[in-house]
Amino acid sequence: MLYGPLVAKAACEWRDGRSVGWSLHLLILFGLRSLTYQLWYSFTNMLFFTRKRRVINEGVDFKQIDNEWDWDNFLILQALLGSMVSHHAPPLEELPVLGLKGCIIALLLHVGVSEPVFYLANRWFHSGSLFAHYHSIQHASPVPTPMTAGFGTPLEHLVLGAVMAAPLLGAFLMGCGSVGLVYGYVFVFDFLRCMGYSNVEVFPVRLLQALPFLRYLIYSPTYLSLHHKEKNCNFCLFMPLFDLLGRTVNSTTWDLQREISAGKNDRVPDFVFLAHIVDIFSSVHAPLVFRSASSLPFFTNPLLFFLWPLAFFSMLVMWALSKTFLLSFYNLRGRLHQTWVVPRYGFQYFLPFARKGINNQIELAILRADKMGVKVLSLAALNKNESLNGGGTLFVSKHPDLRVRVVHGNTLTAAVMLNEIPRDAKEVFLTGATSKLGRAIALYLCRKNIRVLMLTLSAERFLNIQKEAPADCQHHLVQVTKYQAAQNCKTWIVGKWISPREQRWAPPGTRFHQFVVPPIIGFRRDCTYGSLAAMRLPKDVQGLGSCEYTMDRGVVHACHAGGVVHYLEGWTNHEVGAIDVDRIDVVWKAALKHGLTPV
Repeated sequence: MLYGPLVAKAACEWRDGRSVGWSLHLLILFGLRSLTYQLWYSFTNMLFFTRKRRVINEGVDFKQIDNEWDWDNFLILQALLGSMVSHHAPPLEELPVLGLKGCIIALLLHVGVSEPVFYLANRWFHSGSLFAHYHSIQHASPVPTPMTAGFGTPLEHLVLGAVMAAPLLGAFLMGCGSVGLVYGYVFVFDFLRCMGYSNVEVFPVRLLQALPFLRYLIYSPTYLSLHHKEKNCNFCLFMPLFDLLGRTVNSTTWDLQREISAGKNDRVPDFVFLAHIVDIFSSVHAPLVFRSASSLPFFTNPLLFFLWPLAFFSMLVMWALSKTFLLSFYNLRGRLHQTWVVPRYGFQYFLPFARKGINNQIELAILRADKMGVKVLSLAALNKNESLNGGGTLFVSKHPDLRVRVVHGNTLTAAVMLNEIPRDAKEVFLTGATSKLGRAIALYLCRKNIRVLMLTLSAERFLNIQKEAPADCQHHLVQVTKYQAAQNCKTWIVGKWISPREQRWAPPGTRFHQFVVPPIIGFRRDCTYGSLAAMRLPKDVQGLGSCEYTMDRGVVHACHAGGVVHYLEGWTNHEVGAIDVDRIDVVWKAALKHGLTPV
């Protein structure tokens, strides 16, 4: 809506066959500038590549993301201001594509005007009431990101816009302006701003040692991060020379920059959740793509469909070349928890020829975690598929000397499901009844004298599970082969995909509890549908800024939470293979004790 006049003017010029005007160029610049910030954000969140060079080793949490949600306001403001100035600019046909003299003038004006003006203004913003009322909101963000660079008050945006415009206006007023100068200067300005706020040290140690004068000609992410943290030093725009002249250089800057550039700012995680990609569309919601999408529960945004070809191409590249990589992290009670991702998509787990490769990926991740000193590694979703690796038993039996505890977390998943069942329930209908989770749920409920209608066509698998139950409880387990058998049962536990037609057999008022991935489609308005088993992490979790697929903020899948509980309790055993029914209540109580809550 704000760009309506610019779009309309550009469209009219194109319709009338006139040459391209400033309106179109301003729109193109806005798009390119937004893309610059987005690409730098993606780079900083490629943790598999940047984690060792992060300056501030903390995660960006939901509070910071929400505060910076409208970070691009300054781009909108500057484009609108540019449209006002463009009315007095010479026609494009009178301007060269690029002029060397104009570039030199702009560079001199930047060094002589923009840099000192910004330095003085920045010091001014850090004094007294100006800091409290105008600039403190930017420093309220614990971790600088490219989006933080655009987060500020209108007064700050106006000052920054004036600083940025001075070299361009000077060059044009001297008759040396060009289209290339506008694009080039704006791009370099935004590039350097994003680099400084990236929180990833990009300058190599050897370069700074060989050319020490560069320290005063160009700032670094370490330099800016120290300013962001300390607030009383390193005020420059891009050139630390002005901090040197103003005696405001932080004395620890170079030592810290040398240390981080050497890749020493890395930590070994204590806990790892080994996930996989659900599908091509969900991959666009990864934290390294769009922060806004990853910080919200999964939703189908039509605009993201335009990225589907790129996501599909990325899938092919990962299938051919990639190995397990770090996706995100958070801190819990001073301990580092990371999410690693097996570069395989859900449908690939059901391709017979792909299973060996997937198991190799999981095995290499476990061995890597073991070598690093990780305490607990929890397998997610299809990474612990019974037919794939026996719920993790394949790796534990193959490597009996593993120090890392491999767990599937399904004991807590079962506990979450079971605690959703109404206490007055006398009968439940169970699909996916002979699966790992289905077996545990059936055995637990029958011990509580609840009749379990187990849907399965395999009498052999049913009898094997029935024999595991105590003799006086076995009659509570009943094999059924059709959905019609549950037409009077209002508690359905769904562990296998059921179609809308099959759901019709449920009586009105039925509650569908589910542990099937992806969740079933809820089409019955006279019934209610539960979400996947999940738990909310404790309130003292720090740096958590992304959602796990369909989960709400701060909520993780139960198998993820099960691994966290395993780590917090300090249990030394592996949790692989079948679920130990006797431990379901133990794990549930431990989860509640540590502040994890059901959702």
